[in-house]
Amino acid sequence: MNLGIWEILIILLLILLLFGAKKLPELARGIGQSAREFKKGLQESEEKDSEEKS
Repeated sequence: MNLGIWEILIILLLILLLFGAKKLPELARGIGQSAREFKKGLQESEEKDSEEKS
């Protein structure tokens, strides 16, 4: 399933209409923080696993 430029634009427009222009930066910031925490958790898990194997 490939999304073309028109489909992506429609989806972005719908998101803008649903959340409003003021909420989008807050939403993006929250997603970024969640991604950082997830990566941090993965790294800590990998470090813990490597320490246990030693």
